[in-house]
Amino acid sequence: MDLDPRLTALRDLGGFFVLRAAEEAGRRLPTLDQAYGPRRPDVQGDPLIDLLTDPLAVRVRRVGAALRAPEPRVAASVAHQGLAARLWSAALGCAALYGAVPDLAPGAMRWDPEGSAPDDLWLTEVRPLPGDAATLADVVLHGHLEPLAAALRARHRLAPGLLRGNAASALAAAARELGRHARPDVASRAARLCRELLAHPLLTGSGTLTGTTFRRRSCCLYYRVPGGGVCGDCCFVRPPRSSPRAPSG
Repeated sequence: MDLDPRLTALRDLGGFFVLRAAEEAGRRLPTLDQAYGPRRPDVQGDPLIDLLTDPLAVRVRRVGAALRAPEPRVAASVAHQGLAARLWSAALGCAALYGAVPDLAPGAMRWDPEGSAPDDLWLTEVRPLPGDAATLADVVLHGHLEPLAAALRARHRLAPGLLRGNAASALAAAARELGRHARPDVASRAARLCRELLAHPLLTGSGTLTGTTFRRRSCCLYYRVPGGGVCGDCCFVRPPRSSPRAPSG
């Protein structure tokens, strides 16, 4: 099936899967490659300047305020997982539904870092690519999650294993949602692609997939949010009491 130029089939799968294409409203927003770039040390104060020149800092602040996160690295981890979930959901949903994935080049994707969850994403042009696991890895892992992780590690000292676990958890969750809400053939393709992607060198060892259930080997730090508890796929069965740092995997 060819890619719909407006990706309308994603809309029935829920907000994490929606990818708005060629929306006029997205044109004044920063692109994701701006978010992954080096931090501007001279940017502070004016929120409009921050939005255009340091959208990643804007997003981490926005998430931290919404969650009342006790420290920036907690907000940074949750922000990372939220964006990873959106990217995996849109890409995996297209691959499973259409048999193709749009080119999600960071410079062609606009993002509203001040929006609520799930993250608002706009794609300026729908250019189809093959819907196989290798292409998905190039598009999402190499194109987005590697530079995003590098930026967050530099700013917030997040452990590589934590970020790898976030990426794997978001992928497994996207496949699981497709299993619940998509046609059986679509769900089957999504599950196969998920298994292949979890074997990728950037994700291998991040957790264990049993059927559709994923158990990660690291913690995203959400338990440190007031009233947060542990996530369903966390390495912990209950929030830790003593150590301020979670395992990195």
